[in-house]
Amino acid sequence: MSTHKIIVAGFGGQGVMLIGQMLAYAAMKEGKEVTWMPAYGPEMRGGTANCTVIISDKKISSPIVTQATVVAAMNEPSLVKFQKYVAPGKDLFLNSSLISKEPERTDVNVHKVDCIGIADELRNMKVANMAMLGAINSVINAVSEESIKKAMEMSFSGAKTELIDINMQAVRYWKLNENYARV
Repeated sequence: MSTHKIIVAGFGGQGVMLIGQMLAYAAMKEGKEVTWMPAYGPEMRGGTANCTVIISDKKISSPIVTQATVVAAMNEPSLVKFQKYVAPGKDLFLNSSLISKEPERTDVNVHKVDCIGIADELRNMKVANMAMLGAINSVINAVSEESIKKAMEMSFSGAKTELIDINMQAVRYWKLNENYARV
């Protein structure tokens, strides 16, 4: 395994932190070295939010990500702000449901994920973020789907446990539907 340096960014309320947490918890379940660092704008819902996740089989010297192997932008302001952090030849994921602008970068692999379309097809708008998580993990293979499910089981309590199945459907969607997996 190599080291994955991931930045996930979007509006508060889009589940950006949960994407990062699920990756981090899943990696921890697999015994990998992990950092997760959230950053919030001045407002919670509707303001900016981002997090960085580093997953590695080696010790991580710093949680700061200056050159990411993955940037996932859930909205256009996040694309504008964070695309510069993707290392050349690495992966830029765009929530094509909200981003119509093309990235300025031509030296990265661009993956367009119709997060809202996938959530709509699954009949639950709250799983758009898990569609992005699934797309990211399908491309980089940082953790197993089983570890993601275990992370959800660890994180979702009470009535939220009923949401694990639909969230896992969203995680698996990208891999199971080739029309989304090919851009």
